[in-house]
Amino acid sequence: MQTVSNVLVGLVAALHGYILVLEMFLWEREPGRRLHGFDAETARRTAPLAANQGLYNGFLAAGLVWGLVAADPTGFRVQIFFLCCVVVAGMYGAATANRRILVAQALPGGVALAAVLAAR
Repeated sequence: MQTVSNVLVGLVAALHGYILVLEMFLWEREPGRRLHGFDAETARRTAPLAANQGLYNGFLAAGLVWGLVAADPTGFRVQIFFLCCVVVAGMYGAATANRRILVAQALPGGVALAAVLAAR
């Protein structure tokens, strides 16, 4: 079960790394614009906000990687903390921005969190 939880945490970290790239570097290009259905002008105007969000997603990814490489009990505690952050951020994003965020962010974080707790 430990291997499964590590893989799931790694996948959530990779997801947030991808979100960082999408929001910080691809927002005004086709992948970023297509994701939200923005025209070029809207993407240009919202790019600074997206880059800020991307930076925060990068912090989540870095924290999850830290949790994977740190020895226990620190690694376990760091994983729990950052996975809880992912779930809360996903729930807040779903409530305030787009309901898809619940499935795209909170659900994977919650599944990984359950796996980490089960592996303990």
